[in-house]
Amino acid sequence: MVAVTVTRKPPRLGVAVAALSAAVGAAALGLVSPPGGGVAGVGVLLVTIGTLVGSRRALGAGATALAAGVLLAGGLSTAGPGPLLVGGLAAALSWDLGEHAVGLGEQLGRETDATRNVATHAAGSLAVGAVAAAVSFGVYVAAAGGQPVVALVFLLIGAIALVSAVR
Repeated sequence: MVAVTVTRKPPRLGVAVAALSAAVGAAALGLVSPPGGGVAGVGVLLVTIGTLVGSRRALGAGATALAAGVLLAGGLSTAGPGPLLVGGLAAALSWDLGEHAVGLGEQLGRETDATRNVATHAAGSLAVGAVAAAVSFGVYVAAAGGQPVVALVFLLIGAIALVSAVR
């Protein structure tokens, strides 16, 4: 009889998509606000480490740092809605994709081929997030007459909550 060992860690593809999402968000924020990008960079590191080792606490802290980077960038810079929407969407996606990867690791282990599962989940989450971002941008454009950027930041928080609730 052959003994089978299962490594209860997230699949590598799940780690990669969560880290990539976080990195895209940090890059978008870093282009318009170095302080916001720096905070988001810490978030990228925490999301990557948390997902790699299967720590929901580190993953959550990383997603929180990404969201804080969005708030900081929105408050300190005259950034338009684009980078802030990308940063907010990336924060929500990196948390969602990381949580999914950690759950797969706990249930199936790292050795299981979960490529199709991870890709399907990522595509669905990205689609929902893109719709939320588009609606947020539409509301921003409709209400752009004299509204401060802080209003957009709070709108982003609502979009992030929507994406998280749909999960």
